[in-house]
Amino acid sequence: MKIYTRTGDAGETSYFDGTRVRKDDPRLDTYGDVDELNAWLGLVRASGLDAAFDADLDRVQRDLFAVGAQLADPGEKLAARVTKAVITDDDVTRLETLIDRIDAGLPPLRRFILAGGSPAGAALHVARTICRRAERRMVALEPAVDPVLLRYVNRLSDLLFVLARATNQRAGVPEKEW
Repeated sequence: MKIYTRTGDAGETSYFDGTRVRKDDPRLDTYGDVDELNAWLGLVRASGLDAAFDADLDRVQRDLFAVGAQLADPGEKLAARVTKAVITDDDVTRLETLIDRIDAGLPPLRRFILAGGSPAGAALHVARTICRRAERRMVALEPAVDPVLLRYVNRLSDLLFVLARATNQRAGVPEKEW
């Protein structure tokens, strides 16, 4: 099987149900942001991320494939066939538990902090901003996305923030306050 199909050469692509849309379609743009976020998390994992966090980000990357799949399925036909392509409230709870666990080991925030630090910490801050962009675009979609996707992406940006702080702390890089 060849990697190229030539079906997108005229600026169109398909949703999972076969519906053809322009490549600048807002829904397609949104799951493009999710894909970009996933790629940044791959960079984070390759940038000296503390091994204690690697399995967590592996799971998040897999979740982001499910988020993208649900966004590419506005008719909600995929979920019944592919259970790994579904984000649930349990996934949101898993992120909240992880946030709480990591945040407990960090000093309390007194001020805003500047993005940066170690290579992995700085890349996590970039990933956080891409996550927020994807969330903003998800909010604007019609038909509306499943509310659990919004909760998941909202929590994910919080997780990426505490991961950036924890990564920098473990790398011995002090936070710079604003």
